[in-house]
Amino acid sequence: MSLYSLHDYASKFRQIADMYDGTAKRSAELTELIDSYTGFIMNPSNIPLWEELEQPGSRRGHELAAELREVSARCVSIMEKNRAIKVLGGVEEAAAYFANVESCIEQEFGSFHLSSDSKVVMIGSGAFPITPMLIGRQKNVEVLGLDIDKEAVELSNNVLKKLGSTLPIRLVTGEIHDFKLEIKAATHIIFSSTVALKYELLDRLHALTSKGVVVSMRYGNQLKSLFNYPMQPVDESKWRIAEQLSCPGQVFDVALYCKV
Repeated sequence: MSLYSLHDYASKFRQIADMYDGTAKRSAELTELIDSYTGFIMNPSNIPLWEELEQPGSRRGHELAAELREVSARCVSIMEKNRAIKVLGGVEEAAAYFANVESCIEQEFGSFHLSSDSKVVMIGSGAFPITPMLIGRQKNVEVLGLDIDKEAVELSNNVLKKLGSTLPIRLVTGEIHDFKLEIKAATHIIFSSTVALKYELLDRLHALTSKGVVVSMRYGNQLKSLFNYPMQPVDESKWRIAEQLSCPGQVFDVALYCKV
């Protein structure tokens, strides 16, 4: 693997993202690309390539890493939309990326387990609500999924009607300040790893949340940062890291934050 290969990934991601037309006609091509990229991210032998990108003073390397992060996040969103469109049409296809994400959800909250009284908010729930549906099925707790993408929320609600109409889940379009009551009542909050401004939102959540809230921040550092937005420093007068879950077999890791 070389820097040329990373430029090739970025170019292919950008082309598919820019040509997305609301249909799933390039679904197979995108799934193959994402699964290939997932394999690259999960391969420890590629760590030296990430180190080459992140060398001090390597402006082009930093720009390429930022581009890969941004366009791969866009393509994951599109792949979720493709999956939703296909499922609604009666077709389900396997994808290594989705299987990888689903395998991590069970350990999402570490020692801060969900109970029957828990209330979960997910920020960046996407077009195919994997996490809300799994939590709803396994734990039977209330889940509110927030996303700013209206198309994604419409698709996710249609998927929910087909696959989980009896689950205690709401999927809505909006910002965190539009749902202050639900945010205040939340015991657990999950951030998607592909939400670019998640640490800005975390800072704003301090004033909106209850004292005992647990925030699950999905992130990727080092090589995984080419596929996820990385961990950032927090205001230590507001938040502390209560637990970190390293997930060597998953595309992202998890940091659990509690209020100071």
